[in-house]
Amino acid sequence: MNVLKAPFNTRYETAPFSKIRNIDFIPAFEKAIAEAKKSIDIISSNPSSPNFENTIEALEFSSLFLEQISSIFFNLNAAETNDEIQKIAQEISPKLTSFSNDITLNENLFFRIKKIYESNSKSELTTEQKTLLEKKYKNFLRNGANLNSSEKINLRDIDKKLSVLSLKFGENLLAETNRFRLHVTNKNDLDGLPEFAVNAAKTLAEKENKLGWLFSLDYPSYIPFITYIKNRELRKKMVLAFGKRGFCSDKFDNQEIILNIVKLRHKRANLLGYKTHVDYVLEERMAKSSKKVITFLNKLKTKALKKAKDEFIELSAFAKKIDGIDKLEKWDNSYYSEKLKKEKFDIDDTILKPYFKLENVLDGIFKIAEKLFQIQFTRSTEIDTYHKDVFSYKVTNKVGDLVAIFYTDFFPRPGKRNGAWMTSFKPQYEYKKHRPHVSIVCNFTKPTKHEPSLLTFNEVKTLFHEFGHALHGMLADTMYPSLSGTNVAWDFVELPSQLMENWCYEKDALQLFAKHYETGEDIPMELIEKIKLAGQFQQGMQTLRQLSFGILDLNWHSHNPKKIESVKRFEEKIFCDTELFPSVDQICMSTAFAHIFQGGYSSGYYSYKWAEVLDADAFAYFKENGIFNREIANSFKTNILSKGGTENPELLYKKFRGKKASIDALIERSGLK
Repeated sequence: MNVLKAPFNTRYETAPFSKIRNIDFIPAFEKAIAEAKKSIDIISSNPSSPNFENTIEALEFSSLFLEQISSIFFNLNAAETNDEIQKIAQEISPKLTSFSNDITLNENLFFRIKKIYESNSKSELTTEQKTLLEKKYKNFLRNGANLNSSEKINLRDIDKKLSVLSLKFGENLLAETNRFRLHVTNKNDLDGLPEFAVNAAKTLAEKENKLGWLFSLDYPSYIPFITYIKNRELRKKMVLAFGKRGFCSDKFDNQEIILNIVKLRHKRANLLGYKTHVDYVLEERMAKSSKKVITFLNKLKTKALKKAKDEFIELSAFAKKIDGIDKLEKWDNSYYSEKLKKEKFDIDDTILKPYFKLENVLDGIFKIAEKLFQIQFTRSTEIDTYHKDVFSYKVTNKVGDLVAIFYTDFFPRPGKRNGAWMTSFKPQYEYKKHRPHVSIVCNFTKPTKHEPSLLTFNEVKTLFHEFGHALHGMLADTMYPSLSGTNVAWDFVELPSQLMENWCYEKDALQLFAKHYETGEDIPMELIEKIKLAGQFQQGMQTLRQLSFGILDLNWHSHNPKKIESVKRFEEKIFCDTELFPSVDQICMSTAFAHIFQGGYSSGYYSYKWAEVLDADAFAYFKENGIFNREIANSFKTNILSKGGTENPELLYKKFRGKKASIDALIERSGLK
């Protein structure tokens, strides 16, 4: 029986993962596409005059079954993939793209939407309904509704090619990450590596039937290695392997894919009447224009550059002093930065990790959410999951009503891509009180037979970050699914996630969860103070690094890429005035830049810094009035988290804060004044 073809007969209508077989997906997609096409035909051929209910609202709910199948499939393709799923993805993605084109290029349907958009009846709609109407209308315009027949055929071809290329980019990156192993058999080569990382490497070696220790490019293995291993040649080997992903001129090479993607995106933008892909994308963002983004990035770059150069000089002198290093290389950065931080603040991850047991941190996040937003998390064993390491929770409000279903997936495995992300298996919308099913996916160190999963402080921040996205999804309260939760402008979506990171530095928050995993002792006050002091450590270098990625993204998409012949040379040219370390011929950042070539951040990577302005300003408001101030938290929930994309984000932020966000709080927090 194919459980994907019928409504889920489970409590809370959660996905019955254990009953889903790979062979079920294609038939389920075919049925869902056919049903959605039928619904679209009924809407577009409706003999009644078009109105909001029979056209806009009907269109909004026309493909929910297909969206459900898609969310399950593509989430599994990211977190629990295999060769069979990847083949299905390559087969189904062009079909989904074609279906999407069928909608936006449907002339009768666009005629109905346009008629409603241009009518006087808009005044009778609610604010959310007006937003939905405007978004539907713009979506059709921005996806070719006004093109002639031959142009529409061309657009379909471009979109199909882009969908396949993006998938292939991600598959290559995952394959490159999975195939590398650094096998260490001499224990002396592990000098400097903390015991937790040694044990994890031993466990991986045993799992793969090897003697000694095994290291991978998964973050929980890679980051400790390059941070603590004293052997410089081994650090170099590891950093080169990580930096060469997609850049090896073999079957997993992403260079040609990148050049094809940027050319197709440019061609698509031109076809739709835009000068560049950046112009196309930014039209629907808070920033609105590339000029505004470039001005913003350059302002921050000016602030960060001098501080970053001073920090680099300090780091170089430190490495020279303790080890006689004449020239700092990329494989020296994490190692000497960690040593310098320890010398300056008497703090490092080996001191902090015992206080950040994963289960305790998660419990702390739940307590913080309860204090701020009056919601509770209860572990559930009745909700099916797609892997034994995935846990599920019921989220309820203070009177016991269901708010959301929440999944956590924390550990690396071969079928899971690197990094961390939040996603959704089911959106929230008011019709029949549908509550969301939200998931966060990370890659933390697995428990070993020697100790539990202990997080670095950066991993604690990552968990808080993704949980902020999850709150945006879980506390959504809108009428329509396409406006719910994280369906907001990309340069606004990082506000809740980056805001949540601030609680990691606060004494009153840390004392809720930072307890020694063996003794139960609260994290000492002096460590809390050191965490706060160390928060500004190398902020110039870190800010410059983030800005360089945003600038690279904009440059890939703000010019005609026709003349770009070498991905590496193009990247080097862009990085020349922000790069502190010597360039390395074997390393290329773009070929593993999944955010912009696989994810949805193309022309939008600047969003992280843009949202930092918002989050620093928002947290300053909390700090002035108490980090658990219920009134401010409720205002954030009411005006930001629950509203999704129903209103202009600048207006929503003003409603919460009472004023526009100022860059001053970010400059102050980062020590860039």
